[in-house]
Amino acid sequence: MHPQPNVSLRDYSTMHLGGRAAFMVEVHGRTDLTQALDWATQQHLPVIMIGGGSNIVWRDEGFNGLLVVNKMLRYEVVDEDGTNVYITAGAGEPWDSVVARSVNAGLTGIEALSLIPGSAGATPVQNVGAYGQEISNVLVSVEAYDSAARSFLNIPASDCAFGYRTSRFKTTDRGRFFITALTLHLTRGNPAPPFYAGVQQYFEQHTTTTYTPQALRDAVIDIRSHKLPDPAKVANNGSFFANPVIDGGTFAQIKAAYDEVPHWAVDENNVKLSAAWLMEKAGFKDYHDQQTGMATWPTQPLVFVNEHAQSTADLLTFKQKVIDAVRTKFGLTLEQEPELLP
Repeated sequence: MHPQPNVSLRDYSTMHLGGRAAFMVEVHGRTDLTQALDWATQQHLPVIMIGGGSNIVWRDEGFNGLLVVNKMLRYEVVDEDGTNVYITAGAGEPWDSVVARSVNAGLTGIEALSLIPGSAGATPVQNVGAYGQEISNVLVSVEAYDSAARSFLNIPASDCAFGYRTSRFKTTDRGRFFITALTLHLTRGNPAPPFYAGVQQYFEQHTTTTYTPQALRDAVIDIRSHKLPDPAKVANNGSFFANPVIDGGTFAQIKAAYDEVPHWAVDENNVKLSAAWLMEKAGFKDYHDQQTGMATWPTQPLVFVNEHAQSTADLLTFKQKVIDAVRTKFGLTLEQEPELLP
């Protein structure tokens, strides 16, 4: 194992901002990982492991430690009974590749998560979800190295403390576990309506009446491609804010002023609002900020785009400008989705 010294972190975030890491190494298997962690321990260095860098922002101060880039590839299929199928994917597998292979096999459960950038290992961290599906709905277990116990273990989904865009890997146990693989429970067959509103509208517009995993994947890819920029071509982290979940009383106040506010019932007491809609009403639709070099994507204000920002400080200044405007207008505080590291 030969860690590279003094590496630019801009190359390890799709926002292309941040300082430098003291050292970086790629790992391709469990032995690579343990060797890297042992080396960092000997050098008294902290460790951060990432996948594709699509949901992280690096601080300008950089990281005085070892950056581990997960390249663990694996794809194993266990067909239980012709209907129930279990897929184990390496944490370094590109997530959309996992989705594509499952759809090609006629499996349903994650096809609505198509075209989400990043690696498979990142999906449980923030309980990735889109168009009516969430990773927590199909996750069986997470294989990880426990830095506290210094051993590998399998964590069942029931112990992952999943919530809306969160998990124990992002909160109480942040930095403790190094995810190496995950096992999913998918089924042979077709997705069943009702579908997410945008998908249903797409099906109706394209007169789609046969709902297969491939049909749903194709719809989601088409929708996302028209709404969102490709992080390989345009510097961005996808949705920068989570949709806020508010109580019924707060929702009633907002709806009294804005009857058209998009919303979804979370449970009998709480409602989820569209962060994109809140930003539009606050004046950030197709917004280009000359001061910071940041902008919002023309068809989706939730996506921050780095047009000519010079630093993460520029991004954070723009973020605060948006937060302040939404709070002033609605009394709500938007929460950042991409993780700010270290």
